Amino acid sequence: MLMAHTAVLNKLLQQYETFHAVNAEEGGPEARRRLDDVEYNLCIATGTNDVDAALIAARHRLPGARTHDDSILAEQSRTHA
Repeated sequence: MLMAHTAVLNKLLQQYETFHAVNAEEGGPEARRRLDDVEYNLCIATGTNDVDAALIAARHRLPGARTHDDSILAEQSRTHA
């Protein structure tokens, strides 16, 4: 599988975080469309079909990412407890 360059992933993550910070999902149709586009591109760039999985995959590809991150397991254990 082809993976996006880390610069591309970093830019997509920054765009996602910006749109999320300004609450674009609650904004007008243009803001929502742009957020949807970034989410779609994150999924394509990471080979995933879910934005949450795409965010995790993209963050793990960036320089400085930890090779072992159990935050997903911790989150699952809290929701299943």
